[in-house]
Amino acid sequence: MKVTRVLLGAAGLALMGVGASLLADIRDLTGVLVWLGGAVVLHDGLIGPLVLLAGLALVRGGARGTVRGALVVAGALTVVALPVLLRPGRRANASVLPLDYPRNWLIAMAAVGAVTALALAVRWVARRRRSPS
Repeated sequence: MKVTRVLLGAAGLALMGVGASLLADIRDLTGVLVWLGGAVVLHDGLIGPLVLLAGLALVRGGARGTVRGALVVAGALTVVALPVLLRPGRRANASVLPLDYPRNWLIAMAAVGAVTALALAVRWVARRRRSPS
């Protein structure tokens, strides 16, 4: 496990280096910093508390963590897709955003729901097998 952590840490640092080198090429860093600050505020001020409250209100027992994890993933996917979802319609240049983003966002949400349901089902079956009949 220690080797895996070291390798993942090294990969993370390498990716951070790539990101930093890409930031060095940006001429107007103010817009990027505002966007990053907005992402932090949106996550910590809205998504995080909503996920915790929804997990607390909707789910009891061992499934709460799984549901909260799914809500975090769904929230992150939604935040990333918001600019495209809020500005639907034709664009002057069809090659700029050539995909059907609302449909793809719905597919991603369905995939998150399906994986969550599968994980809950696997946990439920494992619990049933462990408990004496």
